Amino acid sequence: MTKKYTYGSPFFTGAVVKDLAIEATPIPYFKVCLEDGISFEYKMNDRDIVYGLGEASRGINKRGYVYDSYCSDDFCHLETTRSLYGAHNFILIEGEQTFGAFFDYPTKITFDIGFTKADTLKIFCNKADIDVYIIEGDSPLEIVKSFRQLIGKSYIPPRWAMGYMQSRWSYYTSDAVREVAKNYRKENIPLDAIFLDIDYMEDYKDFTINSERFGDLPQLIEEMKEEGIRLVPIIDAGVKIEDGYDIYEEGLEKGYYCVDKDGKPFKAGVWPGLTHFPDFLNEEAGLWFGLKYKALTDLGIEGFWNDMNEPAIFYSENGINRFYEKLSEITNGDKSVDNYNKIKDIVNSLQNSQEDYNSIYHNVNGKLIKHNDIHNMYGYKMTECTAKALKKLRPDERTLLFSRASYVGMHRCAGIWTGDNFSWWSHILLELKQLPALNMCGFLYVGADLGGFGNNASRDLVLRWLGLGIFTPLMRNHAALCTRDQECYQFENPEDFKNIIDLRYRLIPYLYSEFLKCAVEDKMFFKPLGFEYKDDEMARNCEDQLFVGEELMIAPVYTQNAIGRYVYLPEDMMSVRLKAGGELEFAEMAKGHHFVEIPLNEVVFFIRSGKCIPLCEPALSTDSLDMDNLTLIGFDGASYELYTDDGMSTDLSKIQKKTLEK
Repeated sequence: MTKKYTYGSPFFTGAVVKDLAIEATPIPYFKVCLEDGISFEYKMNDRDIVYGLGEASRGINKRGYVYDSYCSDDFCHLETTRSLYGAHNFILIEGEQTFGAFFDYPTKITFDIGFTKADTLKIFCNKADIDVYIIEGDSPLEIVKSFRQLIGKSYIPPRWAMGYMQSRWSYYTSDAVREVAKNYRKENIPLDAIFLDIDYMEDYKDFTINSERFGDLPQLIEEMKEEGIRLVPIIDAGVKIEDGYDIYEEGLEKGYYCVDKDGKPFKAGVWPGLTHFPDFLNEEAGLWFGLKYKALTDLGIEGFWNDMNEPAIFYSENGINRFYEKLSEITNGDKSVDNYNKIKDIVNSLQNSQEDYNSIYHNVNGKLIKHNDIHNMYGYKMTECTAKALKKLRPDERTLLFSRASYVGMHRCAGIWTGDNFSWWSHILLELKQLPALNMCGFLYVGADLGGFGNNASRDLVLRWLGLGIFTPLMRNHAALCTRDQECYQFENPEDFKNIIDLRYRLIPYLYSEFLKCAVEDKMFFKPLGFEYKDDEMARNCEDQLFVGEELMIAPVYTQNAIGRYVYLPEDMMSVRLKAGGELEFAEMAKGHHFVEIPLNEVVFFIRSGKCIPLCEPALSTDSLDMDNLTLIGFDGASYELYTDDGMSTDLSKIQKKTLEK
C-alpha cells in the first residue's frame, strides 16, 4: 500500500508516474516539524536496518552517518563524503516496523541516520514544499516492488551494452582507438565498445569532431563495427561560447540557455572555457539540444554517455572576478601562512560554488525558477531530453545511454555509472554496497569505473575489480588522464584477464535474462542477503555479499594480497570456480561459514540450492554469442525460466520466455 502526503507547494519532478490522492491524515511513523523548513523524525529500534539512498557513501545499512542528497561533482570522494553524483531520496526501514519512504524534493535534503543521536533518523530540508510517499508491505522485496511501480519501468539497454567496454580520458586519435581494438583482438579478449572522451571534439564543443584527430570518424565507426565494436562518445552539459559555433549561436538566438537574475545567459567555465548551460527544464530547449545528437547517430553511433551534468562548474564569470579582487587584497598584505591558506580557500571555493548555483535561473512554463531550488533535476532532465530525442532519431532500436548526475525518474530512460572513483581497494567495496540501493530506486543498468578512474591501478586491483564487474550490467574499464594505462592487455599474463572476461560473456544469457525480468517485473537485480533471509541475523548484517538475480550469490575479494575470503552461505549452495585455465569447477557446500581460497586469476560465485543457470560459449563480442545453444549448470533437476529478445527492439512485447530443464 502506497500513500502520498503533501506539504506546501512541491515542484513537480516527474519522478512518480502514478497519480495518487493526497492523504488528509497525518503522515505515519514520522514526527513532523515545520520550523526553518521541514523535518521528519523517526525513532529507530536497535535491530532496525536502514537501506536505500542509491548512490551514497558507506554501507548497505546506512545507519551511523549523515547523507546529503545533492548531485555533487566530487572527484575525490572518501568515507566522509556526504553527497555524490546522484540524488536518490528513497529509504527502506526493516525491523520492528518495515516500510519505505520516498521524499520527492528536487534539491538538497539531509538524512541524519543515527549520527547526531544513535536512535534517531532525521530528514530535513530548507523549504516545506515536498511530497512524501509511504510504502508499506510484508517484506522489503514487496516494498521495493511497490516503489518501483510508483516510479515507472526501468531502462533496458541494447544487449551489446552488456558486453565489456574500454574507456580512457583520452584516446586522442582514430589510430589510438584502432590500436586499442587491435590489441584486444590480438589477445582474444572480448570487447564490445570503446569510449571517446572529450578530446574527440573540436575544442571540447558538443556535436563537433576534431578534424585533425578524428577526421576519418565515419570510416572508423564502420571499421569498428566490422570487428563487433561500437564507439560511444561523451556529451557534456555546457555549450562553448564562440562566435561562429552554430549550436551556441542558435541556442542564444532562441533563448534556450539558463540565465542570471537579469535575464542574461549565465556564463561559467568548464572544459571548453566559458560556456552557457542549456535549460533542460525548458522542454523546447531540451528537445532542441537532444536532437543535436543526430550529428553522431547519422554516422552510425549507437550509444552515448552524458557527463558534467550536475552541472559541474569550474568557475563562473562573476566568481572569477571576485577571485581576482580578493586575491589582490590578500597579496597586497604580508606573506603569512594565514594569507596562504586564504588563497587556497578562495581557489577551492570557485568550483561548484553555492553562490553560482544560486545565480542560475530556469524557465519552467514561463516562470523563472532558481537553479538551486531544483538542482537535482538538471542531469536527470538533460538525459531525459536526450532519450526523448533518441527515440525520434532511432525509433526502432534501443540506444545505450547513461549519465553521471541523476535523480529518481531518470531510471526510466537511462542508466548511470557511479562517477569518478579512484584506484582504491575501498572503492571496489563501495561499488558493491551501492548496487542494491541503486536497484531499489529503479537504476538497473549500473556500474563503476572498473580499475578506478583516478590514480594508478595495480594489476591485482584490476583483476579483483573485474571479479565484481563481470556481474554488473554496465561493465566499463575507465581511467583518467596521466594515470597508468589499465587496458587488460597492458599487464603481464593477459590470459588471466581474458579468462575472467570470457566468463562474463558465458554468463550473458543469464545476466541479460535476469535484467529483462527485473525491468519488466519491477524486481531487483542485486539484493542484500537480508532481503531473502530477514530472520537470519548473519544474512541481515552481511555487507559484502549480494544475490545477483534469483539464482546467484557473489562474494568478491576486495582486499589487496588476500588469498581468499570468508563467505557466509545462508543456505546450501553450489560453488562455481573459474580456474586459471578457463575451465569451471563445481562443489556443493553446506550452509554456514567457509573460508574460500580465491587465487588472483580465479573467480568464485555460488548457485542457490535447487537452482541452475544458463551459460553459452564465449565470443569476442555479444553479436557473436550463440544464444540458442545453452548449457545449464547448477543442481540436477532444477529448471530456469529464460527471458530473451532480439537485443535491440524497443518493442517489449517481443520478449520471449522459455523454461529450460537441467
